[in-house]
Order: sequence, then C-alpha cells, then structure tokens
Amino acid sequence: MNLKGNQLATHLERDLQPVYLVHGDEPLLVIEAADAIRAAARRRGFDEREVLTAIAGFNWNDLYHAAGNLSLFGGRTLIDLRIPTGKPGREGSAALQEYCTRPSPDSLLLVTMNDVDWRDEKSAWMGALASAGAVVKLLAPALAELPAWLAGRLRRQQQSATADGLRFISERVEGNLLAAHQEILKLGVLYPPGALSLEQIREAVLNVARYDLDGLREAMLAGDVARLTRTLDGLQQEGEAPLLVLWAMTEEVRLLAQIAAGLARRQPLDALLKDARLWGTRQALVKRALQRIDSERAATALAHAARIDRMIKGIAGGDVWDEFRQLGLYITAA
Repeated sequence: MNLKGNQLATHLERDLQPVYLVHGDEPLLVIEAADAIRAAARRRGFDEREVLTAIAGFNWNDLYHAAGNLSLFGGRTLIDLRIPTGKPGREGSAALQEYCTRPSPDSLLLVTMNDVDWRDEKSAWMGALASAGAVVKLLAPALAELPAWLAGRLRRQQQSATADGLRFISERVEGNLLAAHQEILKLGVLYPPGALSLEQIREAVLNVARYDLDGLREAMLAGDVARLTRTLDGLQQEGEAPLLVLWAMTEEVRLLAQIAAGLARRQPLDALLKDARLWGTRQALVKRALQRIDSERAATALAHAARIDRMIKGIAGGDVWDEFRQLGLYITAA
C-alpha cells in the first residue's frame, strides 16, 4: 500500500505492516514518520531494535542475519535500515525484493531514505516494499501552507501566534522545515504556553547572538577547535539550555549529511548548495567542512547527537556538555 504523511497516524492506530519504507525530500518529516512507526512497533511488542546503515561497502547479508536473530527473551525485532544515498543499488534492490517475498514474522523492517527520484518510485524494489507492507511518501507543505503548518506545531506545545508572527517565522526560515521546527521548539523553551506576541517571536528568532549559537555553528563548519571549545565553555557557564545547543549543532550536522549524501550520489556540489539555500560566507564554510566530512562520518555524528538527546531527556546517563565537546571535536577534526 501507499500512504500519505497525513494518513500515517490513523493507519498506525489500527494496523502495523511487516515492512515500511519512509522517504521524502524533507529530513524532518522522514525522521518524525519513522519515529511514529518505531513507537507503534514498541507498543506491539517489538522490544529489540537493530540499526543498519547501507553506506558504501555495506553487506546486504546483514539484513538476513538481523531478521534471523532471535531474542533470548522471546521479543521481536525492529530492523531499522537506513539508506542515506536514497539508492540501494543492484545488490540492495535484489536483497529488498527477496526479503519482501518472505518477511520475517518476528521482525518489522523499517527502511528510511531521502531524495528518492521518480525512477526509483517506479522500481521493482519499491514495488516489492509496497506489496509487502506500506510506502510512506512525505511531502513538504508549499510556502503558502507553511504558516498553517507552523500554527499546528505551536498548538502541540500549547502556544499560538498571530498571522503576522507566523508569517515572520515563515519568511525567516525560507521553507526549511527543519529550521522552522527548531524555531518552534525554541519558542517552547523560552516562553510559557499561551499566545505569543510578534515582539516575542522576533526576539526569539532574531536574537540568537546573545546565545552565541551562530559562533558555535561557524566554529564547527570552519574546523576551528579553539573557538568551538571556548564557545561551548562560555555557553555552559552562562547556563545555556542544552536543548538549544543540541539543536544548533544538529542543524549543521544534518546539513552536512544531506549534502554529503548527494555527493555520494555524484550530484554536482553547486546544485546541492543551491538546493540547501547556501550563499556567500556560509557556503564557503560548508564547502570547507565537506573536505572533512563524508556521509558515513555525518551519519555517525547524527547518531551521537541522538544519544545526547536521550541524555537531555533523562533516558540515558552521561555528562551532556562533555558529549557536546566530543561531538564538536569529531566534526572539526581534520
């Protein structure tokens, strides 16, 4: 079956397929849809999880091994297969089709990828995934629909904004949903539930310099270890909210992951930078960072950011600020 993004929540309330493919051009929507499927799987007894990342050199036999590994405690396994390039290749296509002919009754296969082109949407491997389970295609809202999308996100955290306030955020993020999401979450951290004034929104969205988060991002991209360490120390001493620091760092890592994945698919760098809306000084910084960061390294950094998120939420133990430093050093290291 094929599902639209707005159909997924209702579907998961009443059904759970043995196979899911989640794809789209907006990483935020792909991440959120995959999270919803993982949560639904946990509620239905898929207590184990095995993460596989199909990058260069990936052994597709690992997919069969993951499906065949039975838990010592009798639980079922969610196989979290990530294909950063958006293309499984010939071997991967064959492996996915073979898996879909006989899905494991004790496993749920979740495949996530970005930037699937129209040819792949008509491919045999995607048809096999749709026949064996569900394919979820995520479409970003059009620019004219973005204020309504922002209003819905604010309602989730019991906040609201005027039409002017929503339009201000829309113009600021320029259609970048991940940036929009981060601005909405920032408003939830800075202000209590209720109506937000245009002045409050402008202060939160524009006045990032007082947190020096821009300096942190620039240091990461430039590979400036001294500035990175100094900035993190200052943010910690000033009592900066760890959530804001994590959002700032993760935004840059996701950007690098997205462009590195495109380069791995042999897409032109200039086109990728244009699609990411990067110009001037910021474009130069990203080009500099891409000399150090490939798709595999970016994926590792994203996994590290996810661990930090669990620490902030109290799910995992550890020193959050030490982890920030380790993540920053991993990105800045030559």
